[in-house]
Amino acid sequence: MIVLGGLAGGAALTPVSRGLFGEPEQQAQQQHMMRMHDHGGRVPAVRTGATAAPFSVAMPVPPVLAPVATLPGIDFYRLSIQQSTTQILPGVSTPVLTYGGQFTAPTIRARQGRRALVTFDNRLGHEANVHLHGGRVPAASDGYPMDLIADGKSKTYDYPNAQAGATLWYHDHTHHMEAEHVYRGMHGFYLVEGADEQQLGLPSGAYDVPILLRDALFDDQGGLVFDPADPYNRPTLIANGKAQPYFQVAARKYRLRLLNGSTHRIFELSLSNGAQMTQIATDCGLLAAPVPTSKLVLSSGERAEVVIDFGAFPLGTQITLEDVSGSVLRFDVVRRALDRSRVPSQLRAMVPLAAATQTRQLTLSLDPVNIQALINNRAFDANRVDMQVKRGTSEVWEVTNSDTNVGGSGFGVPHNFHTHLAQFRILDRDGTPPQPGEAGWKDTVLIQPGETVRFQASFGDYLGRYVYHCHMLEHSAIGMMGQMEIVN
Repeated sequence: MIVLGGLAGGAALTPVSRGLFGEPEQQAQQQHMMRMHDHGGRVPAVRTGATAAPFSVAMPVPPVLAPVATLPGIDFYRLSIQQSTTQILPGVSTPVLTYGGQFTAPTIRARQGRRALVTFDNRLGHEANVHLHGGRVPAASDGYPMDLIADGKSKTYDYPNAQAGATLWYHDHTHHMEAEHVYRGMHGFYLVEGADEQQLGLPSGAYDVPILLRDALFDDQGGLVFDPADPYNRPTLIANGKAQPYFQVAARKYRLRLLNGSTHRIFELSLSNGAQMTQIATDCGLLAAPVPTSKLVLSSGERAEVVIDFGAFPLGTQITLEDVSGSVLRFDVVRRALDRSRVPSQLRAMVPLAAATQTRQLTLSLDPVNIQALINNRAFDANRVDMQVKRGTSEVWEVTNSDTNVGGSGFGVPHNFHTHLAQFRILDRDGTPPQPGEAGWKDTVLIQPGETVRFQASFGDYLGRYVYHCHMLEHSAIGMMGQMEIVN
């Protein structure tokens, strides 16, 4: 049993991954709290396991899942939830949990306005579920943390895709187990292709590449070590399921869809040669206009789309995508290719924000005494509705990270914040307007220690209960989650 069992909402955990993978006992979660206090929220790596030589394997592109059937206006898909093995490190077999048997699950490419019905068959050996992160979907298909698929059973999720084109992703949301399930591989891309995108001339086809970035710690046998008491000690950086791979590119423009699929790490990304990237999208789709940038900051669950013109470099050039902690991925410019793509000066008009009907204040904090993570001083309780929101309205939420280290009395740890169902526009950070790369529609936002982020959220057409939470999933697993009910 993992050490988070019985912490949030008084619920107990069933023993799953410990028995499956035979790992040693976890360190106490309270020790994690003390470590964060001692190191200002960043814990240095203190142990190592199996590793790989950088850039020794090619980065794969996740395969696109084909529909099992189609009808006018509807595509039908089917995927298993299952244990598998994979080679994240070259030549080393690693047990993983997957959708479709792959560590980076197959990509679903849906079309705006065309419904998708996706059936998941649970063969995992224990309960699990699926959340479409960024999807505006009915409550019964949202992957509510307590709405689980029993082992041996199936569930069909209804995704209307009645939203603008965007890079979404699907992942497990089983309460208390969400962090471990995602860490062990239950994640994949879900791309909504916007009706407006083909006319823009952006790179497409083989030059439109989703890249799931994350981190991991391996034991000496190559098994994934999941320790929620030490989430900072995951030194191996992974792109599309391979440790520090290379990716051969043509000398032309590429659209790269970057997803931080880790459960805790904040990526700070730049190119090794100092070249600029052109950001064209954030979590929920295209920006109003392209934004040149030399650095991208992505917290857990955040996405950004960038265009990189490799045609600006000679054949044979090698450029690495760097995190502040090391190299993530190397691009090798190996061939020439015709390039008729472009990045237009205008991408997608931003719909004006409606008048807000209400303003709410939310505070994120850690409770080291009870080993819980809280929103407004309360841990998640599935039997408690924290707020009621009227369907179709727009609200301003002020979210504060109170975990500072002022006077040495706190943790000084970052959090982030994700809203199910709703999409939002950032109004300001501590009164300062958002940077251009954060000016589009989002569903996840990083909040630094002591910082307050104000955003205005738009709530869709569906009724029912949805959650909002810190997407550093070790935090939501111990209670940093609330529940809203959408009502008429």
